[in-house]
Amino acid sequence: MRHFKTISEFHEYRGLPHPNHPLFSVIDISTPMQMQEEEPVNMTMDFYSIAVKRMSNVKVKYGQQYLDFNEGVMSFMAPRQVFSISINDETIETQRSGWVIYIHPDFLWNTPLAKVIKQYDFWDYSLREALFLSAKEETTIYNIIENIIQEYYNNIDKFSKKIIIAQIESLLTYAERFYNRQFITREKTNHQLVGKLAELLDQYFNTHELIAKGLPTVQYIADQLHLSPKYLSTLLSTVTGQSTQQHIHEKLIEVAKEKLSTTSFSVAEVAYQLGFEHAQSFNRLFKTKTNLSPLEFRASFNTN
Repeated sequence: MRHFKTISEFHEYRGLPHPNHPLFSVIDISTPMQMQEEEPVNMTMDFYSIAVKRMSNVKVKYGQQYLDFNEGVMSFMAPRQVFSISINDETIETQRSGWVIYIHPDFLWNTPLAKVIKQYDFWDYSLREALFLSAKEETTIYNIIENIIQEYYNNIDKFSKKIIIAQIESLLTYAERFYNRQFITREKTNHQLVGKLAELLDQYFNTHELIAKGLPTVQYIADQLHLSPKYLSTLLSTVTGQSTQQHIHEKLIEVAKEKLSTTSFSVAEVAYQLGFEHAQSFNRLFKTKTNLSPLEFRASFNTN
């Protein structure tokens, strides 16, 4: 594992010129970068990375997943996330274009962005879930980056940081908008994923997994669907209006209602079958979701 505390350390590792600012840098992807004999090696950094790039013959490994950059994509990494870089075939010349922006959290200190930057969902997306840009969107992003570059290479004055941060905020806001577009335009794929989620929950709730392991976690569901938890929940919220956790609870209530209305199991037995260690926890969740306690639901159902 290689860890980089400063942007300058990372520049040196890649054989890049010293950054103009110790806490902020912009790198042209076409600039020759030094690959080390030890690579591919897992790396982490203490700073944010925003990349917009096209690269033939290069794959970046993020966690356990790979993404190739032959298309124009935008990707984001937060501090301390693990990644590595490998070349597919060293005998083929790599063609690269685009930019990478590195931002140390200290650069944002005492600014409004410092308080909200972590709230953008895409910091928790894996590279596999990168943002694929249309030609028009790519132009919009590059125009913002050009403004950042102009300030980066200008003589630093008291306005430089404020202008750069304003441009970064604009970049993040557009990225959020374009991600929302990506969820919508991939409607067929996303609805197929919702179908897979329903199948997965059906399978889980119809086996003894519940008793053995308890309710499925958001992390478990995301792993089964090969997505990051944050990306999955954002996608589901966009497509269905419900997060992953809400889908899990909805399935739980559906199964609970069936057991309460068609069997003579006690509420405690139903709770146990649904993976609850304590019946009180099941009672609270059921009432929160239905406005009735399990016993009240059973009574009202039998009355009807």
